[in-house]
This record gives sequence, structure tokens and C-alpha cells, in this order.
Amino acid sequence: MSDPTRFDLDDRQRAMLAEMGVRVWWPQRPADEQPHAQAQTPAPVLAASSDVALPASAPAGLAPAASPVSRPAAPAPTPAVAPMPVPEVLVGKPLAEGVDQMDWTALEATVAACRACDLCTNRQQAVFGVGDVQADWLVVGDPQVEAEGQLGEPFVGQAKQLLDNMLKAVGLSREAKGEGGVYITSSLKCRLPGSRNPSPQELATCEPYLARQVALVKPKVIVVMGRFSIQSVLQSTEPLGKLRGQVHSYQGVPVVVTYHPDSLLRNLPDKAKAWADLVLALKTVQG
Repeated sequence: MSDPTRFDLDDRQRAMLAEMGVRVWWPQRPADEQPHAQAQTPAPVLAASSDVALPASAPAGLAPAASPVSRPAAPAPTPAVAPMPVPEVLVGKPLAEGVDQMDWTALEATVAACRACDLCTNRQQAVFGVGDVQADWLVVGDPQVEAEGQLGEPFVGQAKQLLDNMLKAVGLSREAKGEGGVYITSSLKCRLPGSRNPSPQELATCEPYLARQVALVKPKVIVVMGRFSIQSVLQSTEPLGKLRGQVHSYQGVPVVVTYHPDSLLRNLPDKAKAWADLVLALKTVQG
């Protein structure tokens, strides 16, 4: 009687199993069972390491089916992102034409609406100027702090109090008219964001406004307070200490350099130097 567990594989089946990496082990048949081999349909005995087996009911001549090959899942489609709206361009517009010909009303309105640099995006109020527009003295201060941008005037808080005391010492007041009057403005008309320094480009952008204010006031002396105002008026990066004690010129008007009140509040010994600068300015006005 033949062994029901044995099944002969033809050459084609063996070749296919070999391609799949399946090793088949089969014991040698006795010679007397050879005539009955093809009539049996038992499942073959496969190596233990194989994952593929030929089913017992498979007909002769049929190759075993390969195990399904696992494939990585296709990546999920990236969700569509709606395009960001293009913001309105608020900066980079040129200065209005004819700044050098404007009167006070047109100049102030132009400064309030200026968008010639990116400082306009942080502007609450333009810091145009205060005081007598026909004064003998014109004071130019460094770019303003947050509070100045809120109030729309140069020098506020303790710096304003100190400046008023300094002006009073030489007979001036921001409320006075005529001989005792003074006009006060800033080298930049918009506040700076945070605590950063102004760029040379920002100073140069505002300079035509300052130049027109000087032309309208026609002062006898300009007192420049702070190193950035020095850069704007005198176009110089020399240290303030080297420029003190001299009379410079801007549009033909004498210029005296001194410390900003904020600096004097931090360095009290410099107040004596600032007083000497005011005396120089006073002598310049008196001729």
C-alpha cells in the first residue's frame, strides 16, 4: 500500500518553488511503489523554514500560490492649503512732491500721512513739533520713545522737565513767543519700534521734513541733542564729544551740539557740559 503523505512534484513545480525560495525535501521512494506515485495526491513535506505549502487537494501539475507580499501603505494625500492673502503694501512710497515748498499746514498733513519707510506701520501719532514757529532757537532731539509717539510731541516725562529747565536757564520757554520762544522737533517723525536705533536710511527719509521746518522757522541757532540727530543734521558719525564746543552749520544756520536730556538723566556729570553748550548757543544768537 502506498504512503498517503507523499506527493511527487514535476520539474515545473520544483522550478517554481525554487524561484520562490522554497526548499522541498522528499524521501526516496521504494522501487515497488514507483508505478503508483502519480495516482497519489497527498501534500508534499516542505522544509520547516518555508512559509509556502502545496495544499493536499491541489491537482497534479498546479503550482502553489505565493504568499501575498505586504506593501507599505500609500501616504495620505497632503491636504490642500489655501493661499495666504497678499497684504496691502503700506511702505516704500516716495515722499510727496514739493516738500521744500510746503507751508506749515501742508507740511504737517504730509508728515502725518507719510508712508515713505516702514516706521509708518508703528505710528500712532506723528511727532511734528511744538513751540513758536518764528523762534530764534530751534531744538532737534533724537528719535522719540513710545510715550512721545502716543502724545505726538517731542520730549516727554522727565526728559521734558529737564529740557524745560535748561531752556529756562537761558531765558527760553516752549510756550513763549518772540524773543523768548523756541521751536522743538525730532529728527524722526515716527517712533521707533522696541528700543532699536534708527537706520541711516530712516534718518535720510525724514531729513527733507526737518529741512523744511528749518526753512520755515528761520532760526538764529539750531541746538542738536543726541547722536542720531547729529547724524541727521550734520551728516556725521563722529562721536558727540568730538563735535561739542564748536559751531557747525546746517542750511547756513549755526548749529551747536549737546547731550540729549535722557542721556543727562543717566549721566549727571554731563549736565555741566550741556550748560556750556547752551551758553555757546546763547552767544551765537547774540552775535
